[in-house]
Amino acid sequence: MIEVKNLCFSRKDGSQEHVILDQLNLSVATAQHLALLGDSGSGKTTFLHLLAGLLRTKSGTITVNDQILTHLNDHELALYRRRVGLVFQHYELLECLTVKQNILFQHKLNFPHQPADEFNQLVDVLGLSHRLNALPHQLSGGEQQRVSIARALLHQPRLVLADEPTGNLDLKRSYQVVELLTTLCRDRNINLIMVTHSHQLARYFEHVKTLKNGTLDQ
Repeated sequence: MIEVKNLCFSRKDGSQEHVILDQLNLSVATAQHLALLGDSGSGKTTFLHLLAGLLRTKSGTITVNDQILTHLNDHELALYRRRVGLVFQHYELLECLTVKQNILFQHKLNFPHQPADEFNQLVDVLGLSHRLNALPHQLSGGEQQRVSIARALLHQPRLVLADEPTGNLDLKRSYQVVELLTTLCRDRNINLIMVTHSHQLARYFEHVKTLKNGTLDQ
C-alpha cells in the first residue's frame, strides 16, 4: 500500500525556487495499478523518483508497505530501492551484456545468494527465450523494453514504477508492452504506477490520475 501525504518538492534555479509538487496527496491500495497523466514538466518523473527513493522529500511523507521513506537513512533507503522494480523509457540496458546477462545483472548484484526463480517463466511469457544470447543492439525497441520489464520483475518486487515505458515505441508495440506489464503485475499482486502521456494507454489501468500545478486531481 502507498500513502502520500502533503508532499512538497521544489528545485532552486539561481535565486528562484520552482515548486514542482505542492501538498500532493495519494492513496494506492495493495496490488492496485495507477496510470499517472500530465503535461511535460508537470513533475511526473520527479514524483516517480520520490516514490523510488531516488530523491528525498522537502516536506510531507511517503509510506510504501509500512515503510516511511522520509524516516529512512541512506543505507535503509538503498535497501528499499532494491525491492522496487524500475522500467525506464530508454531501457538502460548494458550494451556489452547479452539479454540473459542484462536480465540477471541487477538481481545478482542485489541478491547474490537468492536464486532467480522467476527467470524461466518471465522470459517465456515475454517471448525472449529465443533471444537470450543476443546483444541489445540486435533487438527491436519492443524487445529491449521487454528485457527491461523482465529485469524489473525478476526479484519479485512489491512495487513497479514505469516512467514513459513506451515513449520510444510505435502505437502497436506500446499496446503490447503495456498489456504485458499490467498483466504480469496483476498476476503477481504487484503495485504498478506508470507515467504516460497517452490517454489510450491509460485505459489499461483501473485508476488514472492527472498531475497538474503540482498536485493530483481527486
